[in-house]
Amino acid sequence: MAIIAHPDFKRHMARRQWQGRAFHALCLMAVGVALAMLVLLLGYLIQQGVSRVSWDFINGFPSRNPDEAGIKAALLGSIYVVLIAAVVAFTLGVGAAVYLEEYASRNWRTRLVQINIANLAGVPSIVYGILGLEIFVRSLGLGRSVLAGGLTMGLLVLPIIIIAAQEAVRAVPRSVREGAYALGATRWQAIWHLVLPQALPGILTGVILAVSRALGETAPLIVMGALTFVPFAPDGPFSRFTVLPIQIFNWISRPQAGFHQAAAAGIIVLLILLLAMNAGAILLRNKFQRRPEA
Repeated sequence: MAIIAHPDFKRHMARRQWQGRAFHALCLMAVGVALAMLVLLLGYLIQQGVSRVSWDFINGFPSRNPDEAGIKAALLGSIYVVLIAAVVAFTLGVGAAVYLEEYASRNWRTRLVQINIANLAGVPSIVYGILGLEIFVRSLGLGRSVLAGGLTMGLLVLPIIIIAAQEAVRAVPRSVREGAYALGATRWQAIWHLVLPQALPGILTGVILAVSRALGETAPLIVMGALTFVPFAPDGPFSRFTVLPIQIFNWISRPQAGFHQAAAAGIIVLLILLLAMNAGAILLRNKFQRRPEA
């Protein structure tokens, strides 16, 4: 026996299908516009700066002559600052996330800490620069050094890593912990040998996002006194420094066209460095995501 659909039902389904197709078309349009803008931007950068990317440019120091300007000091400064920030933020962030998820009591104090962490993730970066200037540069006497810059950037990305690590630890099934306890493991043994290995891929995802932000930030480092012209490579944690975004900003503010080409080349190098760091972190994450076959 055939079922005849009511006309109102047919009209309703036709309207829903049309709305679905319209929404799909809008999503495709948004993706197309975003990709087109990205392609135009990358094309402009490549056109302006690819001819300047060379070993002499990477291994050279800044100069008042645009044809001789290089990025060695800024490149090394960026690498040192990001490495310090990543180590500090990863250690403190994962430790804080494990405590909040596995040890802290569920009371108003814990909820207050969670709210503050979420709020700190949205604080403007220049506020962290003022904080780093007061705590690391002045109070601790580190000066305007690589170490002070790395610790400042570590504070900047710390809330991001804490939130990502908490979500990753929370995603590990409770049965994993209960099975470990049933076999006589302590809480720390269950966390170290079972929870953290399973949560590590999610934690590394947060680290990738945090490092990407730290690599491109300039405001906190400008506030705490990073230099704009450094004709020497940092030789230690207490050396003066600059970073690639500050060097690029310095060049792009110059009126000479040669400095603009150098800035475009610096952006290309910065993108390559960012993609390389992210690729390495993604490969490491994928390695930990693999599960041995039963």
